[in-house]
Amino acid sequence: MNSKNKPLHLLNGLTPAQFLAEYWQKKPLLIKNAIPNFTGLLSPNELAGLACEDEVQSRIVKYKNGKWIADHGPFNDDDFAKLTDKPTQENNWTLLVQSVNHHLPKGAALLQLFDFIPHARLDDLMVSYAPNGGGVGPHFDSYDVFLLQGQGKRLWRISEQTDLRLVEGAPLRILQNFDTTQEWLVEAGDLLYLPPHLAHWGIAVTDNGVDCMTYSIGFRAPKNQELATEFLGFMQDQLNQDQIVLDGIYQDADLRLQEHAAEIGKEMIAKVSANLQKIQWSDELVAEFLGSYLSEPKADVIFEANKKLSLRAFTEKFANAGIALDLKSQMLFFGDKFYLNGETVSFTGESKNILVTLADKRHLEATLISDALLQKQLYDWYIAGYLKF
Repeated sequence: MNSKNKPLHLLNGLTPAQFLAEYWQKKPLLIKNAIPNFTGLLSPNELAGLACEDEVQSRIVKYKNGKWIADHGPFNDDDFAKLTDKPTQENNWTLLVQSVNHHLPKGAALLQLFDFIPHARLDDLMVSYAPNGGGVGPHFDSYDVFLLQGQGKRLWRISEQTDLRLVEGAPLRILQNFDTTQEWLVEAGDLLYLPPHLAHWGIAVTDNGVDCMTYSIGFRAPKNQELATEFLGFMQDQLNQDQIVLDGIYQDADLRLQEHAAEIGKEMIAKVSANLQKIQWSDELVAEFLGSYLSEPKADVIFEANKKLSLRAFTEKFANAGIALDLKSQMLFFGDKFYLNGETVSFTGESKNILVTLADKRHLEATLISDALLQKQLYDWYIAGYLKF
């Protein structure tokens, strides 16, 4: 039995294996009081403060005069003042802040509770705030999501409809029609899992003057077309770097006279097709592609180099304090290869075990590293801003 496969209160007593077999990408699951005493990780004002920062992705979605509108951050105090000054009946708006786990250590720690789903599938932690009645309308997502309620309450309406026609011109995938088949009123600490393409509609409910905040743990689901396009680009790099070699040049000693000089002959097409079919890939090569691609930082992610330390000073500090991945870092591995923010390294033996722990747990306890190559690699990652004390 996998040591991680134990019943979890987070999953209403299900083991991770049971959850994956019965619910993952199959049907919704509501867990009441999944995280006891959870009321959130930050206040509405703190969330608004994040939305005012240049490096943070944020949106305000409003429903006004029968239309959905989305404004993108960064915002300022005046933007929020205009919203909160509106009459109650005009309060159908929501603040959405992406990748909160990149800016809040408690956000990254929250995501670790869901490590029964591979890190390669994880996208980010999005936090939303809405006054009473606010929401982003009836919609569906193309990915799996856990919706954890923070402060306040939210009414979730679910539909198993197959009619996924969208409102034209809307900034989000708002459904034209929505047929409620089930609804739940969730409160602080409740967790709702939704599989992809299940239509849902969340409506904020202010409870005793406390507005609604919801924490969305979203999972990445690249389109097959996107994966194929990126993989072919990866294969091109392998050809350019002579990792894949096609010997010889095009030859046609059996060339026959053609009626039309400008016509591409069937024989030429067959020869080139046969040559291209010599390009093969192994599972290991696909794993290398996935490791680089899925750990590559998004375009808006920027790492700041850490303060210069000597290698010796770094090693001593690590031995006393341990080290952790930067909140923005993504680390994956396959076999002896490790992928950190799109970069690839290989280690074996005890050094491999150390890096597996770093990838899984996102931190290493204070220890003295005996492998000089691993010391240097960790040091280089620290200087690049991928690691922090």
